[in-house]
Amino acid sequence: MTSESVAFPLWRPEGTRAEDIGPLYEVIGPGVQDNTIQTWRDEVLETIEKEMTALDEGLRKLSLDIHDHPELKFEERHAHNVLTSFMREHGFEVTEHYVLETAWKAEFTNLDGKGGRTLGVNSEMDALPGIGHACGHNLIAMAGVAVALAAKKALQVHKIPGKIVLLGTPAEEGGSGKELLLRAGAYENMDACVMCHPAPGPIYGASLSSCLAVQRLVVEYHGATYVYRLQMAVDLPVLLTPLVPHSAHAAFSPWDGRNALDSAVVAYTSISVLRQQIKPSHRVHGIIEGKDWAPNIIPDYSRMIIYSRAPTRAEVSELVPRIRSCCEAAGLATACEANFSEPSPTTYELRQNKALGNNFADVFRKYYGPIDYEFGIKDASTDFGNVTYALPGLHPGFSIPVPPRGANHTIAFTKAAASLEAHQACLNVSKALALTGVRVLADDEFFAEVRQTFEEDKSLRLSQVPG
Repeated sequence: MTSESVAFPLWRPEGTRAEDIGPLYEVIGPGVQDNTIQTWRDEVLETIEKEMTALDEGLRKLSLDIHDHPELKFEERHAHNVLTSFMREHGFEVTEHYVLETAWKAEFTNLDGKGGRTLGVNSEMDALPGIGHACGHNLIAMAGVAVALAAKKALQVHKIPGKIVLLGTPAEEGGSGKELLLRAGAYENMDACVMCHPAPGPIYGASLSSCLAVQRLVVEYHGATYVYRLQMAVDLPVLLTPLVPHSAHAAFSPWDGRNALDSAVVAYTSISVLRQQIKPSHRVHGIIEGKDWAPNIIPDYSRMIIYSRAPTRAEVSELVPRIRSCCEAAGLATACEANFSEPSPTTYELRQNKALGNNFADVFRKYYGPIDYEFGIKDASTDFGNVTYALPGLHPGFSIPVPPRGANHTIAFTKAAASLEAHQACLNVSKALALTGVRVLADDEFFAEVRQTFEEDKSLRLSQVPG
């Protein structure tokens, strides 16, 4: 850390026992109200803050509405409807069902956009099975709206030409919705794109960490029963002829079956053994599914869903073939057929744009709280990583108060995502993002730096690709 580093505890809910607060962590301080930091056009930030104050009650209601109506990937219909209505009411031109059924686009152009650039913003919407908004996408949806509306007001008040495009992006949780939108051209003509994400971290802090790339693999195992076929010629041995896959009695004639559940178990344990030979920064995890299973029937079908993660896209591309080998070997060992598929496109790591990040960090440290590069979603993944490969992007994490063992994808995080403290933290990060985005539109020298750092990072990641 730098000489400006200070120690902060993780943000815990009020009433947390002292022994559960945990250790202090080094962050880049000194934190709130550091007036020694020079930031761009404080009068623009003042406009942004006034607009968010005016919108506060409506934004809070919007966030809680989405939180109380959790919807899974590609099913975000309620969120789609309330968000598009909100944006239309606030003067944006809205395209519903944009490219994907539950995606949408809201656009605003100031001064006919003459001589201006385009700022992209993202709002996520999907929840998780059984535990609702345990990744805080209700806050992410609200943040996208807040950034877009505050940036709009800043363009109008300060007579800045430019365009704002807010995308409602479905299916971050396993569906790679942003990659699908990228392929369809939804991000074309954007000069930069921003969003944010809640996570555990220091009190009222923001994080500029990266995240893990992830590739998803599905393997389906098919077993088959066999019958004896007596050869007409006595000198030929008895052969086994495979029939259409189906089950066998687990006690009466288990030898007639080929156990697809065994295939999945062998693959799962092989992957567990492989973990000893993969880097500590890599992650492999998955589940086993089946259909029509019973203890006294040899299962003729099983399905594994496996996520392989690593710090970079290049490392994931080297890890996945090793996982696939484990699954292929399991099929051979149990005489079952293994069929592979990828349910969604690969998700890349975040490439935080350095110029955007530095500007955001200065604003955030001066007015709102500490900055770190260790928390956020460093050990998780986001499809916004794919966006940062295509154009300059920024995706800060922001801290919300969670109890011990209450990080993302837990019931405790679902509760935290509806807290008033999380709402305020989300507004803080949205204000700094909005000012950073407006600067992209208004400051030619700054935008040149944004492009330069993007191209430099592009060269760096290309050098990391094997071969």
